[in-house]
Amino acid sequence: MSASSQTLPQVTLVLGGARSGKSTYAEALVEDAGGGIYIATAQAYDQEMKDRIGLHQDRRGEQWKTLEEPIDLAGALARAGESESGMPVLVDCLTLWLSNLMAVDKDIDQQAALLIETLQNSAVPVVLVSNEVGLGIVPENDLARAFRDHAGRLNQQIAAIADRVIFVAAGLPLIMKE
Repeated sequence: MSASSQTLPQVTLVLGGARSGKSTYAEALVEDAGGGIYIATAQAYDQEMKDRIGLHQDRRGEQWKTLEEPIDLAGALARAGESESGMPVLVDCLTLWLSNLMAVDKDIDQQAALLIETLQNSAVPVVLVSNEVGLGIVPENDLARAFRDHAGRLNQQIAAIADRVIFVAAGLPLIMKE
């Protein structure tokens, strides 16, 4: 899969479903721009998640500088943007970050506002990966519905400030906003 070799805009949002190819596509965007800093939000609570994290780590190799930050995403972005490298930043992924916030009962609206402010003031381009979770059936339990609703609102807020929004399905990118 090849991403465009253009210069990265200030904020790029890459959306897609599970196993859609969104992370691979987002990684290619940053690699084509010369490489970058990878902010990973995942936490390995079980073997399946450990395996997923391992696959991501193996795929991206050692050319990336990786910061693991499950909660303070705005802080991690600010630190990455202050680095002397000026390298673009990849955040993978917003929906895992959201679930981490919900697990520790953080104020989602406050954290989203802080993230958006940080993105708007970033000195380096940022590519964010997020799951589009609103395309399926309505979840049967309150927690899952709350997650879907928070994710939908977060994706809309990020898309509103993003310079570029790309939807990836079956490994194929669709530019939604440029």
